[in-house]
Amino acid sequence: MEKLLAARLHAVKVRPYLAAALFALHVVEDRSVPTMAVDAHWRCYVSPGFVARTPLEELAGVWVHEVSHLLRNHHGRGERYACEHEDPGPGRRGATAEDRAWLRLRQNIAADFEINDDIYGDGLPMPAGAVLPSLLGLPGGLLMEEYLRTASMSGISGDLAWLDCGSGADGRQRPWELGPDGADGLSRQQRDAVRFRVAEGIKGRPGDAPEGWRRWADEAFHPPQPWRQLLGAAVRSAAGAPGAGENHSYRRPSRRSAGVHGVLLPSLRRTPPRVCVVIDTSGSVSDAELGSALLEVAAISRAVGGRRDLVSVLSCDAAAGIAVPLCRAENIPLVGGGGTDLRSGFARALCSRPRPDVIVALTDGQTPWPSAPPPCRTVVGLFPRPARAADEEDPDYVPDIPPSWARVVTIG
Repeated sequence: MEKLLAARLHAVKVRPYLAAALFALHVVEDRSVPTMAVDAHWRCYVSPGFVARTPLEELAGVWVHEVSHLLRNHHGRGERYACEHEDPGPGRRGATAEDRAWLRLRQNIAADFEINDDIYGDGLPMPAGAVLPSLLGLPGGLLMEEYLRTASMSGISGDLAWLDCGSGADGRQRPWELGPDGADGLSRQQRDAVRFRVAEGIKGRPGDAPEGWRRWADEAFHPPQPWRQLLGAAVRSAAGAPGAGENHSYRRPSRRSAGVHGVLLPSLRRTPPRVCVVIDTSGSVSDAELGSALLEVAAISRAVGGRRDLVSVLSCDAAAGIAVPLCRAENIPLVGGGGTDLRSGFARALCSRPRPDVIVALTDGQTPWPSAPPPCRTVVGLFPRPARAADEEDPDYVPDIPPSWARVVTIG
């Protein structure tokens, strides 16, 4: 234990931005663990024999390696990837113990590929047999999911059968682990607080951390948003708002007519709302983004109840095209490639009959906007763009931002 804790102090000395995470780990001695391993509840399981035969500086590297699995949330990401692609659970039909062991090892290798290129050097020597992407001729700096999708690891799996970093690396519980009800585990709130303190330390001293850790800290402060759900929710909220799709009708007289002798009052009826999608087809929008825009059009049609006849699509660059009804997403004509002026797209959408109840604009934002809010609810799906240096040097440059009267969802 004395050597193990001395190695942790050395790890804190050479990687001070990880200090909060390293000290948050609770050590559990277990001779059945191959080397060192972590579980999802921030317990570190250690083999005494491994500690005895490992030099102190290499042991400090193992500390950093294991805590990196937890900070990068490899257990949660591994479970999601397994559910989406492999489903290797014990109840899966036809899944053998060998299948599950192979999938566990494959995820562990991919997770090691992600973190090992950010760990070693500057006081942490690389141990013999470190698992690096170069073993398969792969580039560094990728994520675990990218290695799992692109790499076949069958050629090295036999040599790495000993590798086991615990459920903290892939989300699959091991026999030696104490589980969620065991002692000395961290709650979800405590784990999130540790991650935030580490990200805060990296952001406070950005020159001390490698690029991979700085990128992780940026995402910890500004996590990626589920923009598809947010865009769908924005469209549903706009389509279901009071006034959208509402009109007076004499088909069913108002109940107030009984109180007004000789007068027939109309009732207020709600019909499914009409949605017009204005897609930016200027040269600054890529084909990939146009393809994702088409997919979102299909999702918008589902958001208004599946009535594709109520969704029209309008392509717009410097001039607006003709609004066409949605039949099939792959048959929508998108014509453009010039400059961008969505004001013409909004004007064309409002001139269509019947007038839409909701306008959805899918754009990169590099466009002038209408000076006044349109007489219907507006949702903007925004493809993000980096600031251009030439524009920043111009003292009169004002970045294009969507107007305050639109509900904005950043796409990507």
